[in-house]
Amino acid sequence: MTENTDQYLIQCTLKGDANAFANLVNRHQAYVFTLVVRMIKTKEDAEEIAQDVFIKAYRSLKDFKGESKFTTWLYRIAYRTTLDHIRKNKKRQKTNELLEEITESKLTLTEGPLERLENLEQKEYIKRCIGQLSESEAGIVTLFYFEELSIKEIGKITHLTEDNVKVKLHRSRKKLYDLLQPLPIVNEKR
Repeated sequence: MTENTDQYLIQCTLKGDANAFANLVNRHQAYVFTLVVRMIKTKEDAEEIAQDVFIKAYRSLKDFKGESKFTTWLYRIAYRTTLDHIRKNKKRQKTNELLEEITESKLTLTEGPLERLENLEQKEYIKRCIGQLSESEAGIVTLFYFEELSIKEIGKITHLTEDNVKVKLHRSRKKLYDLLQPLPIVNEKR
């Protein structure tokens, strides 16, 4: 087992190596934050929830059996922690503040400044539209499109059946498509 794998870092953490867990956090914090911020929609709350996710993960790391990928297990904690936070506060925050660039696909170096600006504007617009979806819809869309998880993995994270995930993803895509109609690229592909 190489020293760079999640499993190796988990084993080192369980043996008391705090630096190993810090490496796991560094490796996965952007993904966790992206999922949480898309569901909660405010950066400050998302940062707090992401910290809670890693605290919960650390405390229950001994229970991770390796039956699924570590990221699936971690995303499940993030998804559930975010939903718990939403339920506790009962107020949905409807701010459409711009989300900062986190882990989205990187622009190629061959792009010109105008193309780079257009891509950034489109990404920001898409993020704002995702922000208009419900928390669970935004979470499923994020897991599927940005984290590139399978329907099966999303089902494990959300505790939904694969068929239910497919239905929710289909409905979320339809809503997102309707929200994206003003975006020139969507209209051009018709």
